[in-house]
Amino acid sequence: MEDMLAVAVSSWQMAVQNTGSQSLRGSRRRLRVVDEMSEESLCTTFRHSSNQELSLVAEWQFVESQLQNPADLSVPVAAIQALTEFIGTSQASTMSEFITEVDCATAQLRTHTNCCISVSAGCELFTRFVTRTASESTEDFSTFRHKLVDKIRSFGERSLRCREKIAELAMDFIQDNTTILIHSYSRVVMMLLFRAAAMNRRFTVLVTEARPTSRGFKAVQALQEHGIPATVILDAAVGYYIEKVDLVLVGAEGVIGTYLIAVMAKAADIPFYAVAENYKFVRCFPLNQYDLPTMSSALLSSGDLQSSDDSQYMEPGHPTIDYTPPSYISLLFTDVGVLTPSAVSDELIKLYF
Repeated sequence: MEDMLAVAVSSWQMAVQNTGSQSLRGSRRRLRVVDEMSEESLCTTFRHSSNQELSLVAEWQFVESQLQNPADLSVPVAAIQALTEFIGTSQASTMSEFITEVDCATAQLRTHTNCCISVSAGCELFTRFVTRTASESTEDFSTFRHKLVDKIRSFGERSLRCREKIAELAMDFIQDNTTILIHSYSRVVMMLLFRAAAMNRRFTVLVTEARPTSRGFKAVQALQEHGIPATVILDAAVGYYIEKVDLVLVGAEGVIGTYLIAVMAKAADIPFYAVAENYKFVRCFPLNQYDLPTMSSALLSSGDLQSSDDSQYMEPGHPTIDYTPPSYISLLFTDVGVLTPSAVSDELIKLYF
């Protein structure tokens, strides 16, 4: 037996028609396995009934495009959706073949995406669905596969309601005449603020610009469209504004700068709340910033960085997220309740074991 196994991939351009159900149809996939010494991540292609061919990476790219719509999927659910499309068309005839293909598919998604942690959360959740359904199933393999697809798609539908539940649970923390600081753009944070405004809560929002992506401007535009007073502030000016803030709201995977805001909020004795759906919980226990797979040279293609005269002095590759220690987090607003950071481990046990 060879020491290592690599799976070579042939990728082709995808032809996709979005019918509203976000289904991917008509493609042909092929798996070619070669034995060789390699450290490259496993990836694979699969066979469909038509003559079109595409890779799981191309499939993920389509699903990733849906993330641009604020009302659409979060990254973990998008990863689960891409994997669900795979198992719906997999040609595996035995459980062993199926598990091997699932492992290859999840490895491929982790390798070819920038949001490593969110994708890992989705992949781990998907694997949990597969193993748990397999242990409970007594039907033949074909019936098991169809049952699994239905179960995961049902989860996808339920996940869309998680943000609404979070907004209901966290509503008591947003009072009238408060000033809220948010970082960048988070769908679940936006949902919470929209719901609070709809209930006639009066508040003002300060939004960091969130360089280099500048997604803070997108957040301000969305807030103002809902009649919420919102202003963009410089990332470097958080220390100036922090004493005017009553609370801080961030998403579970905030962009780089979340840790800095948490430190300043702690120093100013301002509550720092993280808002997240429970399917974003991931079995990862970082001890410091360098335990996170956050380096992404793609950020250097940002317009401001690329056009800046000083860009030549910047270190190639910048972290997209940072690690905020639990001691800086006051509470987490989730769809399973308002939790302390230490309570997340209990939810992980319920979720994965």
